[in-house]
Amino acid sequence: MTAFVLVSGPFTGGWVWREVAGRLRAAGAEALPLSLTGMGDGPAGGPETDLETHVADVVRAVDACGAAEVVLVGHDYGIHPVLGAADRRPGRVARVVYLDSGMPGDGDAALALAPEGTVARDGFVAPPSGEGWARWGSLDGIPAEALDRLDRLAVPQPERTLTQPLRLAGAPFDRPTTGVLCTANGSGIAMVEMLVASGPPAFRVLADPRVGFLELATGHWPMLSAPGDLAEALLRAAADEGHRVEAPEHEAWPAHAGAFLLDVPERPRDRRGRVDLHLPEAEGPRPAVLFVHGGPVPPDRRPTPRDSPTLLGYARYVAGLGAVGATLDHRLHDLADYPRAAEDLAEAVDLVRADPRVDGDRIALWFLSAGGLLSADWLAAPPPWLRAVALSYPVLAPPSTWRAVHPRFRPVGAVAAASPPIVLSRAGLEHEVFATAVEEFLVAAGEAGAELDLVEVPLARHGFETLDHTEETRAAVARATRAVLGRLLPTAD
Repeated sequence: MTAFVLVSGPFTGGWVWREVAGRLRAAGAEALPLSLTGMGDGPAGGPETDLETHVADVVRAVDACGAAEVVLVGHDYGIHPVLGAADRRPGRVARVVYLDSGMPGDGDAALALAPEGTVARDGFVAPPSGEGWARWGSLDGIPAEALDRLDRLAVPQPERTLTQPLRLAGAPFDRPTTGVLCTANGSGIAMVEMLVASGPPAFRVLADPRVGFLELATGHWPMLSAPGDLAEALLRAAADEGHRVEAPEHEAWPAHAGAFLLDVPERPRDRRGRVDLHLPEAEGPRPAVLFVHGGPVPPDRRPTPRDSPTLLGYARYVAGLGAVGATLDHRLHDLADYPRAAEDLAEAVDLVRADPRVDGDRIALWFLSAGGLLSADWLAAPPPWLRAVALSYPVLAPPSTWRAVHPRFRPVGAVAAASPPIVLSRAGLEHEVFATAVEEFLVAAGEAGAELDLVEVPLARHGFETLDHTEETRAAVARATRAVLGRLLPTAD
Protein backbone atom coordinates (compact mmCIF):
# COMPACT_ATOMS: atom_id res chain seq x y z
CA MET A 1 0.00 0.00 0.00
CA THR A 2 1.09 3.57 -0.71
CA ALA A 3 0.63 6.19 1.99
CA PHE A 4 0.44 9.85 1.03
CA VAL A 5 1.45 12.31 3.74
CA LEU A 6 -0.17 15.57 2.63
CA VAL A 7 1.44 18.80 3.89
CA SER A 8 -0.35 22.02 3.02
CA GLY A 9 0.88 25.51 2.32
CA PRO A 10 0.77 28.60 4.54
CA PHE A 11 -2.13 29.41 6.88
CA THR A 12 -3.87 26.07 6.26
CA GLY A 13 -4.07 22.64 7.88
CA GLY A 14 -5.04 19.07 7.12
CA TRP A 15 -8.63 20.14 6.48
CA VAL A 16 -7.66 21.60 3.10
CA TRP A 17 -7.02 18.06 1.77
CA ARG A 18 -10.46 16.64 2.69
CA GLU A 19 -11.74 15.94 -0.84
CA VAL A 20 -8.35 14.77 -2.13
CA ALA A 21 -7.82 12.41 0.80
CA GLY A 22 -11.25 10.86 0.25
CA ARG A 23 -10.47 10.13 -3.38
CA LEU A 24 -7.07 8.65 -2.56
CA ARG A 25 -8.63 6.32 0.00
CA ALA A 26 -11.31 5.31 -2.46
CA ALA A 27 -8.50 4.28 -4.83
CA GLY A 28 -7.01 2.01 -2.16
CA ALA A 29 -4.24 4.28 -0.91
CA GLU A 30 -3.65 5.58 2.59
CA ALA A 31 -4.02 9.36 2.94
CA LEU A 32 -2.65 11.25 5.94
CA PRO A 33 -3.57 14.97 5.77
CA LEU A 34 -1.21 16.61 8.24
CA SER A 35 -1.93 19.68 10.35
CA LEU A 36 1.38 21.16 11.43
CA THR A 37 2.02 22.63 14.84
CA GLY A 38 0.19 25.91 15.32
CA MET A 39 -1.75 25.51 12.10
CA GLY A 40 -5.45 25.29 12.89
CA ASP A 41 -6.38 21.88 14.22
CA GLY A 42 -2.73 20.85 14.62
CA PRO A 43 -0.82 20.74 17.92
CA ALA A 44 -0.80 24.04 19.78
CA GLY A 45 2.03 26.38 18.83
CA GLY A 46 3.21 29.89 19.46
CA PRO A 47 5.77 32.47 18.28
CA GLU A 48 8.53 29.96 19.10
CA THR A 49 7.20 27.50 16.50
CA ASP A 50 9.71 27.33 13.66
CA LEU A 51 10.50 25.33 10.55
CA GLU A 52 12.29 22.64 12.56
CA THR A 53 9.08 22.17 14.56
CA HIS A 54 7.23 21.46 11.34
CA VAL A 55 9.97 19.17 10.05
CA ALA A 56 9.61 17.17 13.27
CA ASP A 57 5.84 16.98 12.71
CA VAL A 58 6.37 15.39 9.30
CA VAL A 59 9.07 13.04 10.61
CA ARG A 60 6.67 11.76 13.28
CA ALA A 61 4.03 11.14 10.64
CA VAL A 62 6.52 9.14 8.56
CA ASP A 63 7.64 7.12 11.58
CA ALA A 64 4.04 6.33 12.54
CA CYS A 65 3.10 5.19 9.05
CA GLY A 66 3.06 1.44 8.55
CA ALA A 67 2.82 1.50 4.75
CA ALA A 68 5.69 0.08 2.72
CA GLU A 69 5.81 3.13 0.46
CA VAL A 70 5.55 6.67 1.83
CA VAL A 71 5.02 9.57 -0.57
CA LEU A 72 5.47 13.06 0.90
CA VAL A 73 3.45 15.81 -0.81
CA GLY A 74 4.37 19.42 -0.11
CA HIS A 75 2.21 22.30 -1.35
CA ASP A 76 3.78 25.78 -1.45
CA TYR A 77 5.38 26.35 1.98
CA GLY A 78 4.74 22.68 2.79
CA ILE A 79 7.65 21.61 0.58
CA HIS A 80 10.08 23.00 3.17
CA PRO A 81 9.11 20.67 6.05
CA VAL A 82 8.62 17.83 3.54
CA LEU A 83 12.19 18.14 2.29
CA GLY A 84 13.49 18.40 5.83
CA ALA A 85 11.68 15.18 6.80
CA ALA A 86 12.78 13.33 3.65
CA ASP A 87 16.37 14.33 4.41
CA ARG A 88 16.09 12.85 7.91
CA ARG A 89 14.28 9.66 6.84
CA PRO A 90 15.80 8.87 3.43
CA GLY A 91 15.14 5.14 3.76
CA ARG A 92 11.44 5.57 4.46
CA VAL A 93 10.43 8.14 1.85
CA ALA A 94 9.84 6.62 -1.58
CA ARG A 95 9.01 9.88 -3.37
CA VAL A 96 8.64 13.60 -2.83
CA VAL A 97 5.93 15.50 -4.70
CA TYR A 98 6.38 19.25 -5.23
CA LEU A 99 2.84 20.56 -5.59
CA ASP A 100 3.04 23.98 -7.26
CA SER A 101 5.93 24.90 -4.99
CA GLY A 102 9.38 26.39 -5.18
CA MET A 103 12.67 24.49 -5.23
CA PRO A 104 14.28 25.29 -1.88
CA GLY A 105 17.71 23.96 -1.00
CA ASP A 106 19.92 23.93 2.04
CA GLY A 107 19.96 27.36 3.67
CA ASP A 108 16.83 28.67 1.97
CA ALA A 109 14.01 30.24 3.98
CA ALA A 110 10.41 30.12 2.85
CA LEU A 111 10.04 33.88 3.26
CA ALA A 112 12.11 34.37 0.08
CA LEU A 113 9.16 32.98 -1.92
CA ALA A 114 6.45 34.86 -0.02
CA PRO A 115 4.76 37.83 -1.72
CA GLU A 116 6.62 41.14 -1.49
CA GLY A 117 5.63 43.08 1.59
CA THR A 118 4.87 40.04 3.74
CA VAL A 119 5.36 41.19 7.34
CA ALA A 120 4.88 39.64 10.76
CA ARG A 121 3.38 41.16 13.88
CA ASP A 122 3.93 39.71 17.33
CA GLY A 123 5.63 36.66 15.82
CA PHE A 124 2.92 35.76 13.28
CA VAL A 125 2.05 36.50 9.65
CA ALA A 126 -1.68 37.12 9.30
CA PRO A 127 -3.52 35.16 6.60
CA PRO A 128 -5.03 36.99 3.64
CA SER A 129 -8.74 36.98 2.92
CA GLY A 130 -10.97 36.99 -0.13
CA GLU A 131 -9.18 38.09 -3.27
CA GLY A 132 -6.08 38.75 -1.14
CA TRP A 133 -5.27 35.06 -1.47
CA ALA A 134 -4.35 35.76 -5.09
CA ARG A 135 -1.09 37.35 -3.89
CA TRP A 136 -0.06 33.86 -2.76
CA GLY A 137 -1.16 32.12 -5.95
CA SER A 138 -3.85 31.97 -8.61
CA LEU A 139 -7.40 31.39 -7.37
CA ASP A 140 -8.44 29.96 -10.73
CA GLY A 141 -11.17 27.33 -10.37
CA ILE A 142 -11.86 27.68 -6.64
CA PRO A 143 -15.64 27.62 -5.96
CA ALA A 144 -17.01 30.46 -3.84
CA GLU A 145 -17.83 28.02 -1.02
CA ALA A 146 -14.26 26.73 -0.94
CA LEU A 147 -12.84 30.26 -0.89
CA ASP A 148 -15.17 31.09 2.00
CA ARG A 149 -13.87 28.00 3.81
CA LEU A 150 -10.30 29.12 3.17
CA ASP A 151 -11.11 32.48 4.75
CA ARG A 152 -12.91 30.93 7.70
CA LEU A 153 -10.37 28.27 8.64
CA ALA A 154 -7.08 30.01 7.81
CA VAL A 155 -4.86 30.83 10.78
CA PRO A 156 -1.79 33.05 11.29
CA GLN A 157 1.53 31.47 10.28
CA PRO A 158 4.30 31.51 12.93
CA GLU A 159 6.93 33.86 11.58
CA ARG A 160 9.87 31.58 12.35
CA THR A 161 8.48 28.86 10.09
CA LEU A 162 9.05 31.28 7.22
CA THR A 163 12.35 32.83 8.32
CA GLN A 164 14.28 29.82 9.66
CA PRO A 165 16.52 28.38 6.89
CA LEU A 166 15.94 24.86 5.68
CA ARG A 167 18.80 22.56 6.68
CA LEU A 168 19.56 19.55 4.50
CA ALA A 169 22.43 17.08 4.73
CA GLY A 170 21.74 15.65 1.28
CA ALA A 171 20.53 16.99 -2.05
CA PRO A 172 16.76 17.55 -2.47
CA PHE A 173 16.61 15.54 -5.71
CA ASP A 174 18.55 12.48 -4.51
CA ARG A 175 15.32 10.44 -4.63
CA PRO A 176 12.37 9.92 -6.99
CA THR A 177 10.58 13.24 -7.38
CA THR A 178 7.48 14.52 -9.13
CA GLY A 179 6.55 18.11 -9.84
CA VAL A 180 2.80 18.71 -10.13
CA LEU A 181 2.51 22.02 -11.96
CA CYS A 182 -0.58 24.23 -11.95
CA THR A 183 -0.64 25.89 -15.34
CA ALA A 184 -3.10 28.66 -14.40
CA ASN A 185 -0.57 29.75 -11.78
CA GLY A 186 2.15 30.24 -14.36
CA SER A 187 4.08 26.98 -14.21
CA GLY A 188 4.07 24.20 -16.76
CA ILE A 189 6.22 21.64 -18.47
CA ALA A 190 7.16 24.04 -21.28
CA MET A 191 8.47 26.47 -18.68
CA VAL A 192 10.51 23.72 -17.01
CA GLU A 193 12.00 22.71 -20.34
CA MET A 194 13.00 26.29 -21.04
CA LEU A 195 14.61 26.64 -17.60
CA VAL A 196 16.54 23.40 -18.00
CA ALA A 197 17.75 24.46 -21.44
CA SER A 198 18.69 28.03 -20.65
CA GLY A 199 18.25 28.79 -16.98
CA PRO A 200 20.62 28.83 -14.00
CA PRO A 201 22.57 25.64 -13.23
CA ALA A 202 20.23 24.89 -10.30
CA PHE A 203 17.53 23.88 -12.78
CA ARG A 204 19.63 21.20 -14.47
CA VAL A 205 18.66 18.72 -11.76
CA LEU A 206 15.16 18.73 -13.25
CA ALA A 207 16.50 16.71 -16.17
CA ASP A 208 17.40 13.82 -13.84
CA PRO A 209 15.52 10.68 -15.02
CA ARG A 210 14.18 10.23 -11.47
CA VAL A 211 12.25 13.52 -11.85
CA GLY A 212 8.88 13.58 -13.59
CA PHE A 213 6.29 16.28 -14.21
CA LEU A 214 2.51 16.37 -14.38
CA GLU A 215 0.29 19.35 -15.22
CA LEU A 216 -3.04 20.44 -13.80
CA ALA A 217 -5.08 23.04 -15.70
CA THR A 218 -6.03 24.97 -12.59
CA GLY A 219 -4.75 27.56 -10.13
CA HIS A 220 -2.47 27.38 -7.12
CA TRP A 221 -4.93 25.59 -4.82
CA PRO A 222 -5.81 22.38 -6.73
CA MET A 223 -6.98 20.60 -3.58
CA LEU A 224 -9.85 23.12 -3.58
CA SER A 225 -10.30 23.78 -7.29
CA ALA A 226 -9.68 20.32 -8.81
CA PRO A 227 -9.49 17.68 -6.03
CA GLY A 228 -10.32 14.79 -8.35
CA ASP A 229 -7.65 15.75 -10.88
CA LEU A 230 -5.14 16.28 -8.09
CA ALA A 231 -5.85 12.86 -6.53
CA GLU A 232 -5.38 11.25 -9.94
CA ALA A 233 -2.08 13.14 -10.42
CA LEU A 234 -0.79 11.97 -7.02
CA LEU A 235 -1.62 8.35 -7.85
CA ARG A 236 0.17 8.72 -11.18
CA ALA A 237 3.15 10.25 -9.41
CA ALA A 238 3.34 7.31 -7.01
CA ALA A 239 3.33 5.01 -10.05
CA ASP A 240 6.35 6.92 -11.42
CA GLU A 241 4.39 8.37 -14.31
CA GLY A 242 5.08 11.85 -15.65
CA HIS A 243 6.91 13.72 -18.38
CA ARG A 244 10.71 13.56 -18.30
CA VAL A 245 12.69 16.63 -19.35
CA GLU A 246 15.79 16.07 -21.42
CA ALA A 247 18.99 17.97 -20.76
CA PRO A 248 20.54 19.88 -23.67
CA GLU A 249 23.20 17.93 -25.48
CA HIS A 250 25.70 20.77 -25.36
CA GLU A 251 26.84 23.56 -23.10
CA ALA A 252 26.66 26.18 -25.81
CA TRP A 253 24.04 28.91 -25.89
CA PRO A 254 20.73 27.08 -25.27
CA ALA A 255 18.22 26.11 -27.89
CA HIS A 256 19.40 29.20 -29.78
CA ALA A 257 22.64 27.57 -30.96
CA GLY A 258 21.64 27.90 -34.61
CA ALA A 259 22.56 30.77 -36.85
CA PHE A 260 20.75 34.11 -36.95
CA LEU A 261 17.86 34.08 -39.42
CA LEU A 262 19.41 36.82 -41.58
CA ASP A 263 22.77 36.51 -43.30
CA VAL A 264 24.56 39.59 -41.99
CA PRO A 265 28.27 40.30 -42.45
CA GLU A 266 30.55 41.00 -39.51
CA ARG A 267 31.20 44.61 -38.61
CA PRO A 268 34.19 46.11 -36.77
CA ARG A 269 33.68 45.39 -33.08
CA ASP A 270 35.05 47.23 -30.06
CA ARG A 271 34.83 45.47 -26.68
CA ARG A 272 34.53 47.70 -23.61
CA GLY A 273 34.13 45.68 -20.42
CA ARG A 274 30.68 44.06 -20.52
CA VAL A 275 29.71 46.01 -23.68
CA ASP A 276 30.50 45.43 -27.35
CA LEU A 277 30.06 48.11 -30.01
CA HIS A 278 29.46 46.93 -33.58
CA LEU A 279 30.31 49.90 -35.77
CA PRO A 280 28.73 51.10 -39.02
CA GLU A 281 30.53 52.46 -42.07
CA ALA A 282 29.55 56.06 -41.43
CA GLU A 283 31.24 59.29 -40.47
CA GLY A 284 30.47 61.23 -37.32
CA PRO A 285 28.55 60.19 -34.23
CA ARG A 286 25.82 57.67 -35.00
CA PRO A 287 22.70 56.65 -33.09
CA ALA A 288 22.92 53.39 -31.18
CA VAL A 289 20.69 50.42 -30.36
CA LEU A 290 21.61 48.57 -27.17
CA PHE A 291 20.37 44.96 -27.10
CA VAL A 292 19.47 43.53 -23.68
CA HIS A 293 19.39 39.75 -23.36
CA GLY A 294 17.09 37.66 -21.17
CA GLY A 295 17.84 34.86 -18.75
CA PRO A 296 18.63 33.98 -16.08
CA VAL A 297 21.92 32.91 -17.64
CA PRO A 298 24.39 30.74 -15.71
CA PRO A 299 27.63 32.65 -15.04
CA ASP A 300 29.63 29.84 -16.63
CA ARG A 301 27.58 29.72 -19.83
CA ARG A 302 29.75 29.93 -22.95
CA PRO A 303 29.41 31.71 -25.21
CA THR A 304 28.09 34.56 -23.14
CA PRO A 305 24.96 36.34 -24.40
CA ARG A 306 26.75 39.03 -26.41
CA ASP A 307 28.50 36.28 -28.39
CA SER A 308 25.28 34.34 -28.97
CA PRO A 309 23.94 34.16 -32.54
CA THR A 310 20.91 36.30 -31.66
CA LEU A 311 22.71 39.32 -30.22
CA LEU A 312 25.56 39.11 -32.73
CA GLY A 313 23.04 38.96 -35.56
CA TYR A 314 20.99 41.91 -34.36
CA ALA A 315 24.02 44.10 -33.61
CA ARG A 316 25.62 43.44 -37.00
CA TYR A 317 22.29 43.98 -38.74
CA VAL A 318 21.69 47.46 -37.32
CA ALA A 319 25.37 48.36 -37.86
CA GLY A 320 24.94 47.49 -41.52
CA LEU A 321 21.97 49.89 -41.61
CA GLY A 322 23.92 52.83 -40.23
CA ALA A 323 23.54 52.68 -36.43
CA VAL A 324 25.87 51.40 -33.73
CA GLY A 325 24.79 47.96 -32.57
CA ALA A 326 25.65 47.58 -28.88
CA THR A 327 25.40 44.35 -26.88
CA LEU A 328 25.71 43.72 -23.17
CA ASP A 329 26.52 40.86 -20.80
CA HIS A 330 24.54 41.74 -17.67
CA ARG A 331 24.57 39.65 -14.49
CA LEU A 332 21.09 38.17 -14.45
CA HIS A 333 22.20 34.79 -13.13
CA ASP A 334 19.18 34.23 -10.85
CA LEU A 335 15.65 35.59 -10.58
CA ALA A 336 16.72 37.69 -7.61
CA ASP A 337 19.41 39.39 -9.74
CA TYR A 338 17.20 41.87 -11.59
CA PRO A 339 18.35 44.87 -9.51
CA ARG A 340 21.98 44.01 -10.26
CA ALA A 341 21.21 43.48 -13.94
CA ALA A 342 19.47 46.88 -13.99
CA GLU A 343 22.63 48.48 -12.60
CA ASP A 344 24.69 46.78 -15.31
CA LEU A 345 22.29 48.09 -17.95
CA ALA A 346 22.45 51.65 -16.62
CA GLU A 347 26.26 51.52 -16.65
CA ALA A 348 26.22 50.15 -20.21
CA VAL A 349 23.92 52.95 -21.35
CA ASP A 350 26.29 55.54 -19.87
CA LEU A 351 29.27 53.88 -21.58
CA VAL A 352 27.54 53.75 -24.96
CA ARG A 353 26.31 57.34 -24.79
CA ALA A 354 29.77 58.61 -23.77
CA ASP A 355 31.53 56.98 -26.72
CA PRO A 356 32.55 59.65 -29.30
CA ARG A 357 31.32 57.43 -32.14
CA VAL A 358 27.80 57.48 -30.68
CA ASP A 359 25.20 60.24 -30.82
CA GLY A 360 24.19 60.17 -27.17
CA ASP A 361 20.90 61.93 -27.91
CA ARG A 362 19.66 59.15 -30.20
CA ILE A 363 19.51 55.86 -28.32
CA ALA A 364 17.14 52.89 -28.45
CA LEU A 365 16.97 49.98 -26.00
CA TRP A 366 15.94 46.59 -27.37
CA PHE A 367 14.89 43.99 -24.77
CA LEU A 368 14.56 40.28 -25.51
CA SER A 369 12.73 37.55 -23.58
CA ALA A 370 13.05 37.86 -19.79
CA GLY A 371 15.21 40.94 -20.32
CA GLY A 372 11.86 42.60 -20.96
CA LEU A 373 11.31 43.00 -17.22
CA LEU A 374 14.28 45.40 -17.21
CA SER A 375 12.34 47.77 -19.46
CA ALA A 376 10.11 48.88 -16.57
CA ASP A 377 12.47 51.61 -15.35
CA TRP A 378 12.85 53.08 -18.83
CA LEU A 379 9.14 52.99 -19.65
CA ALA A 380 8.17 54.65 -16.37
CA ALA A 381 10.75 57.47 -16.42
CA PRO A 382 12.26 57.79 -19.91
CA PRO A 383 15.12 60.26 -20.45
CA PRO A 384 14.80 62.56 -23.47
CA TRP A 385 17.56 60.83 -25.41
CA LEU A 386 15.72 57.46 -25.33
CA ARG A 387 13.98 57.52 -28.70
CA ALA A 388 12.49 53.99 -28.69
CA VAL A 389 12.06 50.83 -26.65
CA ALA A 390 11.87 47.55 -28.56
CA LEU A 391 10.55 44.32 -27.04
CA SER A 392 10.92 40.92 -28.70
CA TYR A 393 8.87 37.96 -27.31
CA PRO A 394 9.18 39.80 -24.00
CA VAL A 395 8.43 38.80 -20.44
CA LEU A 396 6.44 41.83 -19.24
CA ALA A 397 5.22 40.56 -15.88
CA PRO A 398 6.90 37.79 -13.89
CA PRO A 399 4.87 34.59 -13.56
CA SER A 400 3.48 34.08 -10.08
CA THR A 401 6.09 31.40 -9.45
CA TRP A 402 8.89 33.96 -10.02
CA ARG A 403 8.43 35.44 -6.57
CA ALA A 404 12.12 36.27 -6.24
CA VAL A 405 11.76 39.03 -8.88
CA HIS A 406 11.68 42.45 -7.21
CA PRO A 407 8.28 44.17 -7.69
CA ARG A 408 9.97 47.13 -9.37
CA PHE A 409 10.28 45.07 -12.56
CA ARG A 410 6.69 45.10 -13.82
CA PRO A 411 6.49 46.70 -17.30
CA VAL A 412 2.75 45.99 -17.41
CA GLY A 413 2.30 48.56 -14.66
CA ALA A 414 5.00 50.94 -15.88
CA VAL A 415 3.84 51.80 -19.39
CA ALA A 416 2.40 55.30 -19.64
CA ALA A 417 1.59 58.02 -22.14
CA ALA A 418 5.03 59.50 -21.49
CA SER A 419 6.77 56.23 -22.38
CA PRO A 420 8.98 56.37 -25.48
CA PRO A 421 7.68 54.81 -28.70
CA ILE A 422 7.43 51.03 -28.27
CA VAL A 423 8.07 48.39 -30.93
CA LEU A 424 6.78 45.03 -29.70
CA SER A 425 7.34 41.77 -31.62
CA ARG A 426 4.80 39.17 -30.47
CA ALA A 427 5.41 35.47 -31.12
CA GLY A 428 2.18 33.66 -31.89
CA LEU A 429 3.46 30.39 -30.38
CA GLU A 430 4.60 32.05 -27.16
CA HIS A 431 4.50 30.30 -23.77
CA GLU A 432 1.01 30.92 -22.41
CA VAL A 433 2.04 32.70 -19.23
CA PHE A 434 4.23 35.14 -21.20
CA ALA A 435 1.56 35.65 -23.85
CA THR A 436 -0.97 36.60 -21.18
CA ALA A 437 1.35 39.29 -19.81
CA VAL A 438 1.93 40.67 -23.32
CA GLU A 439 -1.82 40.97 -23.82
CA GLU A 440 -2.14 42.78 -20.47
CA PHE A 441 0.68 45.12 -21.54
CA LEU A 442 -1.04 45.92 -24.83
CA VAL A 443 -4.24 46.77 -22.98
CA ALA A 444 -2.35 48.96 -20.50
CA ALA A 445 -0.47 50.72 -23.31
CA GLY A 446 -3.71 51.40 -25.15
CA GLU A 447 -5.41 52.79 -22.07
CA ALA A 448 -2.39 55.01 -21.34
CA GLY A 449 -2.22 56.30 -24.91
CA ALA A 450 1.35 55.10 -25.40
CA GLU A 451 2.73 55.03 -28.95
CA LEU A 452 3.07 51.35 -29.87
CA ASP A 453 4.00 49.54 -33.07
CA LEU A 454 2.96 45.86 -32.82
CA VAL A 455 4.81 43.36 -35.03
CA GLU A 456 2.80 40.14 -35.12
CA VAL A 457 4.65 36.88 -35.87
CA PRO A 458 1.83 34.31 -35.70
CA LEU A 459 3.79 31.13 -36.47
CA ALA A 460 6.91 31.99 -34.47
CA ARG A 461 8.19 30.64 -31.18
CA HIS A 462 9.96 32.31 -28.28
CA GLY A 463 13.49 32.96 -29.59
CA PHE A 464 12.37 32.79 -33.20
CA GLU A 465 15.49 34.50 -34.61
CA THR A 466 17.43 31.26 -34.35
CA LEU A 467 14.61 28.71 -34.02
CA ASP A 468 12.32 29.66 -36.91
CA HIS A 469 14.01 30.60 -40.16
CA THR A 470 10.95 31.50 -42.25
CA GLU A 471 9.95 34.31 -44.53
CA GLU A 472 7.51 35.44 -41.84
CA THR A 473 10.18 35.75 -39.13
CA ARG A 474 12.69 37.40 -41.46
CA ALA A 475 10.10 39.96 -42.46
CA ALA A 476 9.19 40.56 -38.81
CA VAL A 477 12.80 41.22 -37.79
CA ALA A 478 13.26 43.56 -40.74
CA ARG A 479 10.04 45.42 -39.93
CA ALA A 480 10.85 45.79 -36.24
CA THR A 481 14.36 47.01 -37.05
CA ARG A 482 13.03 49.57 -39.53
CA ALA A 483 10.54 50.79 -36.93
CA VAL A 484 13.30 51.30 -34.35
CA LEU A 485 15.77 52.92 -36.72
CA GLY A 486 13.01 55.14 -38.04
CA ARG A 487 12.96 56.81 -34.62
CA LEU A 488 16.77 57.19 -34.62
CA LEU A 489 17.92 58.02 -38.12
CA PRO A 490 16.93 61.32 -39.73
CA THR A 491 15.73 61.06 -43.30
CA ALA A 492 19.00 62.55 -44.47
CA ASP A 493 20.85 59.55 -43.01
